Amino acid sequence: MSNRREFLVQSAAIAAFSTLSFPTFGMLRPKKKLGVALVGLGYYSRDLLAPALQKTLHCELKGIVTGSPEKIPVWQEKYGITDGNVYNYENMHTIADNDEIDVVYVVLPNSLHMKYAIMAAEAGKHVWCEKPMAINAEECRKIIDACNRNKVKLSIGYRMQHEPNTKLIMKWSETKPYGSITALDAVAGFRYGGGYSDYWRLQKDMGGGALYDMGVYCINAIRYTTGLEPVAVSAAHETTRPDVFRNVDEITTFKLRFKNGLIATGKTSFAENINKLDVTCESGNFFLAPMQSYTGVQGETSDGKELHAWPGNQQAQQMDDDAMAIMNNSTVMVSGEEGMRDIVVVNAIFDSADNGGEWMDIV
Repeated sequence: MSNRREFLVQSAAIAAFSTLSFPTFGMLRPKKKLGVALVGLGYYSRDLLAPALQKTLHCELKGIVTGSPEKIPVWQEKYGITDGNVYNYENMHTIADNDEIDVVYVVLPNSLHMKYAIMAAEAGKHVWCEKPMAINAEECRKIIDACNRNKVKLSIGYRMQHEPNTKLIMKWSETKPYGSITALDAVAGFRYGGGYSDYWRLQKDMGGGALYDMGVYCINAIRYTTGLEPVAVSAAHETTRPDVFRNVDEITTFKLRFKNGLIATGKTSFAENINKLDVTCESGNFFLAPMQSYTGVQGETSDGKELHAWPGNQQAQQMDDDAMAIMNNSTVMVSGEEGMRDIVVVNAIFDSADNGGEWMDIV
């Protein structure tokens, strides 16, 4: 009896100590994968993000948000998405009640990024937002503030900053293996065929045009290659097809000036296929061509180094990196502040082009 009493007392003490001092074993067990909901089921979600999520290690496609009911059965059948994880734009806020969804990835026309990124943050979900982050710096700041206020992480979908050759170029901005940069040119674009006058890339109020769509690749590349922030810009717009590009820019060229005197040049276009980062330094040079491509980034240096295309999936790597930042509560690789800096430059480029290419300060 004495031994039995001692056993019961010890057991009760252990149970009380465990309850008061430590979380339960269930709370200690981390979630193996984060559940992701894609907001907007257009080309980028359908053909790139959804397939990439099947290749990730740390996240999985668990939900969709769409305004097109006909798409729902197709996605459910292909990815096993349950009825309870299907939302539309009117009821998306109720995703707050869904523990299977950890992250909301906003993949909508640019003018809608702010609204739905804020809605996701207020639902208590981590936010991944496609680039460009928003239409202007004020919208970017509102997204950042909403995420901070709701204590959720915000990552911007700059897949290139997760790609190995690009990360090497970013490292060179600090180590300067070829000396200081003396000239830099970044170009990105493709031949857009038009065809649909109401397609959002042709609509100014939806954030259409080459600069928002492709120009941010050039701006971001110039910034991460130099490791510097531009202080002024001069820019101009051109069009070869005014019947198609009535309201948005078809071609934009620009110069970015830095405090150290460097002037970098850039071009973005819906009129031609261009894709290169060309860098000249004091004691050598290097380039990436293509500098952004779903099928790989590659280049060369003046001393014979070949930067071979990485065979991995860029979107999967991006989402895994962002998932790990959430799971480890660490700093994200591409923050909202980073996305906003590009938009500040975009807005200054538009201002300069509207004023005949006058040099405009970037503030």
